Amino acid sequence: MNELVVVGCGTVVPEPDRGASSYFVRIGETSALFDCGPGAVQTLSRLGLPWATLDALVITHFHADHVGALPGLFFAFKHGLYEPRAEPLRIIGPLGTAGFLDRLAAAYGDFVLDPGFPLALDELPAGHELDVGSGIVLRSHKTPHTEESVAYRVDAGDASFGYSGDSGPTDTLGGFMRGVSAFVCECSLRDDEVGDNHLSPGRVARIAREASPNLLILTHVYPHLRRVADVASLVEAAGYGGSVDVAYEGMRVALTNR
Repeated sequence: MNELVVVGCGTVVPEPDRGASSYFVRIGETSALFDCGPGAVQTLSRLGLPWATLDALVITHFHADHVGALPGLFFAFKHGLYEPRAEPLRIIGPLGTAGFLDRLAAAYGDFVLDPGFPLALDELPAGHELDVGSGIVLRSHKTPHTEESVAYRVDAGDASFGYSGDSGPTDTLGGFMRGVSAFVCECSLRDDEVGDNHLSPGRVARIAREASPNLLILTHVYPHLRRVADVASLVEAAGYGGSVDVAYEGMRVALTNR
């Protein structure tokens, strides 16, 4: 089964019905978690997703709302399994991920780097690709958010997936995501209040027109926007005519190309 499951789709603002950014992707027998924001570990369990046997963790950047649950996940790997794990876990992230994990271990403990099974780290520079096995290729693309931040695209036969991470306005992200089955794209704030490090309905519409995904999934929407407006309709009104939905916890989407 090739699918996306939304684990967390919120922001840094605490909300009772959604944790921060985290997305479970399964292609064939391979499973990966894209980002691991606060609340992700408990939600993985609540949704019945196999957190203990994840094959890979994929990190877009190092802001707390995207990586804040990593210490808890590694602590669970170390102390929360009835049967100790032996299979290696692959960690994939932008340049600087090794140093980030070192700092995390210095703050929380050696279990971050030594959870009781092997860790394999790949730093994937923007503009590069990685064959992760089983016919799955992961590609990265620079986003204007932080020094290290990247977006990712996964291609595997008739399945594909794209995730913007956090991004400011960009003229290249749409082409990078062209034709993916599901494109999870941040849409943080209104056009008249967004800065240079996030996206808005108008900016998302321009990117999505070029990307032309099977389904555009809006995420990382700040609550003061989502509670007063139909954000999908704002993207449509800005000129995007494709299928669009707003992410919610537990949302499941089949990853099958047209």
